[in-house]
Amino acid sequence: MLTSGDLRGLYAIIPTPARPGADALTASNTVDLDETERLLNNLLRDGSRGLIVLGTTGECATLSNADYEAFVDCVCSVVGRRVPLFVGATALSAHEAYRRLTFARDRGADGSLLGMPMWQPVTTEMALQYYAEVSAALPAFAIMVYANARAFRYGFPLEFWAELIKVAPTAISAKYARSEGLAKLIEATKRRINFMPIDMSVAEFHGISPETTTACWATAAAMGPEPAVAAIDAALRHDETRLKAIDADIAWANEPIMGLLAKPDVFASYNIQVEKIRIEAAGYCRPGPIRPPYNVIPQPYAEAARECGKRWATLRRRMAAGETPAAAVG
Repeated sequence: MLTSGDLRGLYAIIPTPARPGADALTASNTVDLDETERLLNNLLRDGSRGLIVLGTTGECATLSNADYEAFVDCVCSVVGRRVPLFVGATALSAHEAYRRLTFARDRGADGSLLGMPMWQPVTTEMALQYYAEVSAALPAFAIMVYANARAFRYGFPLEFWAELIKVAPTAISAKYARSEGLAKLIEATKRRINFMPIDMSVAEFHGISPETTTACWATAAAMGPEPAVAAIDAALRHDETRLKAIDADIAWANEPIMGLLAKPDVFASYNIQVEKIRIEAAGYCRPGPIRPPYNVIPQPYAEAARECGKRWATLRRRMAAGETPAAAVG
């Protein structure tokens, strides 16, 4: 089984590519498997060292069981254990989550990006019991805790993490975003949990704990992974000058959507839409339509997402041309 120390480099988070018409309520067989295969192979070619599928951007909550299984089967077959693969399995019920977990495990995934069963908010006691039961039921299947407080209406407090390492030995990582309290989290979990930052927070995490900042995640990878790869590679080399420059480039590309990101409660309603629109605009991936009911977004947010995607494409072109770090800013 994977351990926290095995996680290195960029973990690309991808959308679940959708076929035309997938935005209709009556649609079925919505997954574009050809685009899925093309995207995965290109991400591995371009520097991704791991993959995460079927989180929020992957529209896990809006896929039918048939679409879920078709997509997971395709992803596991294409990846073929070339890199670590975490497959999301969050569902309304723990029973359905377990069914998805075993399906992903049996197809060849290494672990799961796993959040809380969704409906009632959970208490810390409930959350710990859930992860403990998953860990006991699948003792060789790694858990990446999906620590999204707004999606799951649970704050993942320090006491949760301190107890998690005692009751769920297969929990090795957390998909994380904010650096506040990071040092205390690392201490409380005795470095058994790899708190993996988003690409735009790699520099912050590295500044707090350079030895444990070994991997990052990026939904931006589906726009082309090279900037995020450059950020985590600079962190692994402890090249602060390069990391600072790449961080500035990524910040420039993301600038159009920062106003929305600064309103977490608002962004939570438009997360999928922003991701798929900017991915489409960047041109690296064909994500396809947004599945209902989330295929609604105010025009200003959509325009900001498109501008973000265009800037990311510009950044990739300049990096490919060998321009100096922070060239995009100018």
